Amino acid sequence: MHLSQVLISTLREDPADAEIPSHRLLARAGYIVKTAAGIYTYSPLMWRTLKKIMQIVRDELDREGAQELMMPILQPRELWESSGRWERYVADGIMYTLQDRKGADMCLGPTHEEVITAFANAAVNSYKQLPINLYQIQDKFRDEIRPRFGLMRGREFIMMDAYSFDADQEALDEAYAKMSRAYHRIFERCGLEFGAVQADAGAIGGSGSEEFMVFADAGEDAILRCPATGYAANVERAGSIPPEAPAATDPAALEKHETPDIRTVEQLEGFFSMPAAAMAKTVLYEATWSDRDEVVAVMMRGDLEINEVKLVNALDCLALKLADDEKIKATTGAEVGFAGPVGLSEDVRLFADETLRGRTNLLTGCNETGYHCLNVNLGRDCREPEFADLRKARAGETEPGGGGVLEEVRGIEVGHIFKLGTKYSSAMNATFSSQEGKPAPFVMGCYGIGVSRTAQSAVEQNHDDAGIIWPAPIAPFEVVVAVLDYKKDDVMAIGTKIYEDLRAAGVDACLDDRPVRPGPKFKDLELLGFPLQITVGRKAGEGIVEFSERRNREKVDLSIDDAIARCRELLADR
Repeated sequence: MHLSQVLISTLREDPADAEIPSHRLLARAGYIVKTAAGIYTYSPLMWRTLKKIMQIVRDELDREGAQELMMPILQPRELWESSGRWERYVADGIMYTLQDRKGADMCLGPTHEEVITAFANAAVNSYKQLPINLYQIQDKFRDEIRPRFGLMRGREFIMMDAYSFDADQEALDEAYAKMSRAYHRIFERCGLEFGAVQADAGAIGGSGSEEFMVFADAGEDAILRCPATGYAANVERAGSIPPEAPAATDPAALEKHETPDIRTVEQLEGFFSMPAAAMAKTVLYEATWSDRDEVVAVMMRGDLEINEVKLVNALDCLALKLADDEKIKATTGAEVGFAGPVGLSEDVRLFADETLRGRTNLLTGCNETGYHCLNVNLGRDCREPEFADLRKARAGETEPGGGGVLEEVRGIEVGHIFKLGTKYSSAMNATFSSQEGKPAPFVMGCYGIGVSRTAQSAVEQNHDDAGIIWPAPIAPFEVVVAVLDYKKDDVMAIGTKIYEDLRAAGVDACLDDRPVRPGPKFKDLELLGFPLQITVGRKAGEGIVEFSERRNREKVDLSIDDAIARCRELLADR
């Protein structure tokens, strides 16, 4: 393709709303143009990259026996109510809802579990038709509260979502393993540095869950990993062995101490001359279910933090937020900073992290402004709480198996796989006839890849101060042949011949024949980020051209044949 025929519009300045390098560079290079907050138009060059990613996805999923189909974006409320998810998504506030002309409630699909389950229920009758794996690649819509980072957190985005249907758990495990293999190959072929980490299933639900993360400093997700053992998990899911607490002692008599204006753990450490690990702080939350709102109290060791994702899972609630000052005072009878289990109303559900199980002589609040209680023993001085793993793991702690120390890195989620089991098929009464001739619910898996997000994550991981450095497999073009003196017919003819020879050799090349001066042309090409460049300049008549790799920006003079051979060699493993 001749770049003189391609719409290219680069900018000199970064967009005002671009906060991370990949967003700035994609916008400056004209790959994406903002239509509205979180909504972008993809330029012809960007669409080439997205199509390449989509083709890699198709190749690897088809290789594992998956079949492509297309599902509707517009979905009826009744379908979502049959799975029980309408209320959660509405409560989360991320689903676009609307009414048709008859007043029926609809939504723009943020995901397609309900649609695919209904489809399988209608199309699959017998175990003899199983296993099947169905996927699509299309737009998804989510009403993000704060769209940001370009394609990383948008309101409309391109996604591949796949769904496996099996007869039993063993078959699901096999389907899950196939998709995991396919995902590894997909992101390897895209030229990305990535890892698979344990993850929370979130609103999708199910049991086993892994996220595929592209490692980048600007990633929104925190990942805890142990280089020594290979353990890796999203911080929302991660476990660890916490720091040691003071040794347990025999239960002592409860003491009530006046603590005027002493509210925080740090203040209590100084006031009582005791470590935070010997305390239990109590945090109040407002939890929302489909049929009610409740205040719950959560106890955590004073030196540790609450993981709110784990808390949502423990409560099985739709939404969760910290209680405000007014709600805290109404619930405990005390001002903020004095909540605790002692004297807490029986109407308030009480949780405690596992690190507090069996602990003795804790320092806690006692629901009275200006007072704390010392030597609190759970089950003696207050009711026994419900125990659960509610703690946020941290870097520097030991990984769950005890094999090494956790470190924190940042990552961009580009893929997620789930074992759904019968969560949706049971709720929606989606069944097949088993070998015994009885109706049985489908055992399902769910698998997603953010196609547009993958493209931007590649830029976040591959750029320098001059612009983008596309990995060759997903670059809009692998090689650009840049003709400097476009006014000279003989030079243009040489450049065209090199371009045609590259194309004939199977290289995805383009010819930069734009009527642009060399300086601006070079700057444009550095910004656009094509992996390899052959520059046809003043030595072209002698059969010499300049060859360079975008990644290292080193330039070397080669014969035309050697330059073409060098391109083919570097792209051989793409």
